[in-house]
Amino acid sequence: MEIVLATGNKDKVREMKAAFKGLKVKLLTSSYFKIFPKPRETGKTLEANALIKARALLKHTELASLSDDTGLEVAALNGKPGVYSSRYAGYGATYDDNCRKLLREMKDKSRRAASFRTVVALCLPDGREFTVSGKIGGVITRGRRGLKGFGYDPVFRPSGYEKSFAEMSLVQKNRISHRGRALKKARKLINALSKEK
Repeated sequence: MEIVLATGNKDKVREMKAAFKGLKVKLLTSSYFKIFPKPRETGKTLEANALIKARALLKHTELASLSDDTGLEVAALNGKPGVYSSRYAGYGATYDDNCRKLLREMKDKSRRAASFRTVVALCLPDGREFTVSGKIGGVITRGRRGLKGFGYDPVFRPSGYEKSFAEMSLVQKNRISHRGRALKKARKLINALSKEK
């Protein structure tokens, strides 16, 4: 079974490959293709955006396609940045730009509860579509902590832990994170599909 990962984000690819290690599937990335579709994420939900990306890649490659969409939902900001997490500071924003904007908006907030949610979508050539999700609660830190990870990892500390995601190893983060939880469900799904005749 071949599955195309619908992301050019090397950090996400690294986490996905680690999560699917040992499965009897061949994971293909953007480097395998001369042209790689980048559809606009116009959905109002994480599920919609994940499906938009997976469907576009399936149409282009005619291979099973897997995509994810992740949102950081901050209570004091009425759920923002949500579906706009990757472009919170504008289109083309860097990880640092987004973290800087978030910390600035949270500067005077005492209520710092937040949650990370990931939806993984898998679209198959036979028309079947699947979505699974993972979520973890935590708080927004007062400043950046740690040099590992990516995205909002330096400013998010999961509930029950003293470290931010950016202070954790990839193995530890994948064990508990929103994406790790979603990918664990996706792994079970892919394992079952790979055994179909």
